[in-house]
Amino acid sequence: MRYFGISAAVASLVVLAACGGSEKKAAEDTAATVTTTDSTAAAGANGAANTVAAAPITGTTHEVKLMVDAKGMYTFDPAAITIKAGDGIKYINVSGGPHNIAFDPATLPADVKPQLAANMPNTPSELSSPMLVQPNEAYTISFGNIKPGVYTAHCTPHLAMNMKQTITVQ
Repeated sequence: MRYFGISAAVASLVVLAACGGSEKKAAEDTAATVTTTDSTAAAGANGAANTVAAAPITGTTHEVKLMVDAKGMYTFDPAAITIKAGDGIKYINVSGGPHNIAFDPATLPADVKPQLAANMPNTPSELSSPMLVQPNEAYTISFGNIKPGVYTAHCTPHLAMNMKQTITVQ
């Protein structure tokens, strides 16, 4: 009888120790996953992790209005813009907010994604600006070190209403 009581006590301690350690282990695994994902996203051609720094705006800063137009359509104004590498775009919430500026990571070239992410300050999630809630609130994205190409941005809350923008970088 005593043998079973001691065995049960030892087994309980082992289970408690294992449970306590697994929570810490789960947190460590999550941190490792984030680190691995981040270094993979910024990995160079040889697979080595590269740190991508934000590139400053070295050209013109263009203004784009986020708004509801006279027809009640949610829109970027202009909906298509052509800029040069090194330019910036300042997005201004005019009406119909909240708005944000987001890029679908799956549509971006692998060598553009880390630089664009670095050029977007204070992002709450990957390649997505904070929400612009107040009228005249603004958010600026640098297109420094972004290679020429055509990129599509959207407003997440109004994506179903086709609030998209085409950005051509020359």
